[in-house]
Amino acid sequence: MSTSRTAPSPPAVSQRIPLWDNARFLCVALVVIDHAVLPLTANNDHAFVVYLFIHGFHIPAFAMISGYFSKAGPSSARRMKKILTDILLPYVIMQTIWTVVQYLVDGSASANLTAPHWTLWFLLALGIFRLILPYLVLLRWPLVWSILFSIGVGYLSNVGATFSLARAIGLLPFFLLGWQFRQWKLVEKWGVVERQAWLIRVIAVAIFVAWGCSIAFFIPFWRSLSVHWFLYDNSYTSLGQDDWWAGLVRLGFLGLAAVLSAAFFVLVPRSPTWITDFGQATMYIYLLHSFVLYPLLKSGILRQTPSPDWLLLALVLAGIAISIALASPLVRKVFRPLIEPKPRWLFVDIDDNPTGPSRTDPTGSRRD
Repeated sequence: MSTSRTAPSPPAVSQRIPLWDNARFLCVALVVIDHAVLPLTANNDHAFVVYLFIHGFHIPAFAMISGYFSKAGPSSARRMKKILTDILLPYVIMQTIWTVVQYLVDGSASANLTAPHWTLWFLLALGIFRLILPYLVLLRWPLVWSILFSIGVGYLSNVGATFSLARAIGLLPFFLLGWQFRQWKLVEKWGVVERQAWLIRVIAVAIFVAWGCSIAFFIPFWRSLSVHWFLYDNSYTSLGQDDWWAGLVRLGFLGLAAVLSAAFFVLVPRSPTWITDFGQATMYIYLLHSFVLYPLLKSGILRQTPSPDWLLLALVLAGIAISIALASPLVRKVFRPLIEPKPRWLFVDIDDNPTGPSRTDPTGSRRD
């Protein structure tokens, strides 16, 4: 019997998993919607419910995605360059633009790189996450340590908004949880990418229903509770909580956000959808949407009393439309020099990357 020699198989190509692109876009779209409806929350209880419902998990889930796609190997010239070009340089560029805009609109501005404008705090938080991850994972139980750091920083009144340090440390457990998920290979072990048991989906829906009802039925309680508990950016003292057990309250919020984030990931579509391609442009949506919303916020239109429900619906739909528009190829082409700068002239010629340049942004989205 004759035998034939088959051609060698081509090297395996890393296949995109639609789950993560879908999750990235949904997270950043929720960020846009959350910022859009915020001005209505003071005068509209329905807007407050929508705002707090989203706020309970959208940034923690975003941090978990970033952690899932982060590496904790030894620091190298290439990795440090990526932190500079992917995070710090876009931060400086956008912070400068915001300073100019603020000066043109208000007639005064503070060119202070230590105090990030509006949404830019997340870039600094990502930078801090990436810098400390290689050192944190040298410890046993890094996730436990991150939780202790998050709880402990709330007792320190001198750690605040400068360089978003308090918020970065407060949200650190979610970034570590995302990284830990990849080390545990939970996605592969549970098979949640390929299929999802209907019972788990029902439980996830029930979690969100319970969360929404707890807000809607107890609006006075949630209004009396500072939203900064969800932001992780203030000390317990500044939140009016001087008791020793204030850290347990933060632990409760960490647990709530983790459960809501888990429910969110369970409900994210696993197969390609019409939003999948948009998940590759999350940095564009995140960094540019504030410029779209800024004129509306400054005009005062959104602060009318009372705020009608039709305006709330319009803003939710507008948030979705803005997210889609900012993920378009045209926007990415025009704003790529600002969002993904490539200042090769800035660095000395050191090549410690034999496998070629990385093609992912800080949120794990694959670049063009």
